[in-house]
Amino acid sequence: MRTFSSYGPVDADLHYYAPRKDLIDVALKQLTGGDSEQNGHYITVWAPRQSGKTWAMNNILFKLRADERFHVAKIELELFKTEKNIGIILAYIEEHLARALNKKASGADTTKKFQDIFLKSELDKPLILILDEFDALEEEAISAIVGVFRNIHNIRQSQAHKKSDEKDYLLHSVALIGVRSVLGVENAKGSPFNVQRSFHIPNLTFDEVAAMFRWHEKESGQRVDQDVIQRLFDETKGQPGLTSWFGELLTEGWDQFRVTPDMPMDMALFKKSYAAAEAILPNNNILNIISKARQEPYKQTVLDMFKTDEKIFFKYDDAHLNFLYMNGVIDCDYSEENKFYAKFPSPFIQKRLFNHFARDIAGNIGRLYDPFDDIEDAVTADHLNIRNIIKRYNAYFLKNRELALKNAPRRTDLRVFEAVFHFNLYMYLSRFIARFGGEVYPEFPTGNGKIDLIIRHGGKIYGIELKSYTDKPMYLKALKQAASYGKQLSLKEISLVFFAEAIDDKNRETLEADYRDPESGVTVMPVFVATGE
Repeated sequence: MRTFSSYGPVDADLHYYAPRKDLIDVALKQLTGGDSEQNGHYITVWAPRQSGKTWAMNNILFKLRADERFHVAKIELELFKTEKNIGIILAYIEEHLARALNKKASGADTTKKFQDIFLKSELDKPLILILDEFDALEEEAISAIVGVFRNIHNIRQSQAHKKSDEKDYLLHSVALIGVRSVLGVENAKGSPFNVQRSFHIPNLTFDEVAAMFRWHEKESGQRVDQDVIQRLFDETKGQPGLTSWFGELLTEGWDQFRVTPDMPMDMALFKKSYAAAEAILPNNNILNIISKARQEPYKQTVLDMFKTDEKIFFKYDDAHLNFLYMNGVIDCDYSEENKFYAKFPSPFIQKRLFNHFARDIAGNIGRLYDPFDDIEDAVTADHLNIRNIIKRYNAYFLKNRELALKNAPRRTDLRVFEAVFHFNLYMYLSRFIARFGGEVYPEFPTGNGKIDLIIRHGGKIYGIELKSYTDKPMYLKALKQAASYGKQLSLKEISLVFFAEAIDDKNRETLEADYRDPESGVTVMPVFVATGE
């Protein structure tokens, strides 16, 4: 029986997978040129790690090898990610190409010799060359290799009147595979390879994810509930590595918990698996994303992504956004107004990043309240008064503000990132509520500009939406939005926490008045936190 696999390329004989026929057909057409007897395209194939690049290109490779018009070779280059000697890399590529074509290597350790191995006199039919992990190479090596490819491409273009196998050079097409589009804004000297087409490997669609799990259900007999497939897709947005990882957890379990064939894949099993994925199970994909998000200067952009008052416009030529996008930390969101915004690629990734930075930046909370303080106005065994809890938090924060913000990351204007206050409140509430048997977890419904905290206590659910106060129109809009979200959660009331530098008693009395939304019937309870900035 097949299994789900998130470690290395999927084996079509052993693992569940999405065929992705249309995607593969597009790449095949680009590399072969379709029915044309001229050129294929020189393309870059890119996507974040564990997104299925290698699997897709392996399937393309199998199909290409069945086409007798071409020689086909695929060469792995990750071994040379720290190699600075370009000659060694060129000779390695030639050696493995010669082996694939049953030829003898000549030792092509210069760009001139390397270019010559693609001459018509050296090849008996057109060649399709695939270089995997190409972007792992040093920039100088990338520049040298693609410079050769560009030169060959231009020569072949000047011989457009000839068929592909009649041209001076028989390098028909090239595919360069990497986590970024290799020749983008990170190349400080500019790209010499302006002839390539970009071929992006997208996430799985909902139908592709559903088909994989229905395939498992049919083959294994394990019942798979539709709401589990929907929740899984909502949390991962079809990211192939994460989808297959959750597939492993839901069908096999992990060290502390094993799934047996008679267990249905229902929401109870999903919640157990999700909790383990969030808290105790390592995943190379997530660890890599966190490591990239922590790097300076990109960390500041990630922290800005948690802003609630405005979105960040996505620009591919912004070096910071480009780096985070290519490494799977952020994605691009399209609006109906023909605008593009940066967003986190999935709720699961956003939660993992939020939890990581919250512990890293605001993990040292200290004493939450005076041990002799009567707190029954805030919490009892079966009830929470969110407004009073937030008021206690505000008193705690102002008292401990200097310590809380001592090592907090700051923007270029030296002001504390808005996210720091959210992290601090989340860690405070997590410890506060946990003392009374409850739990707090963050939710991110839109991928940017919206943070909600869900609290479970005494058999009840409480919702808190976080915002930064900017002005009265935004305040009124936030009330409506919070009411709408409360309705989605089937709550009769929801709390709305505004962070402001300061607020006087008169404005606090006015703006903290409860608001009952006439459309949804939900009561919104606003409360302000003064940050003292």
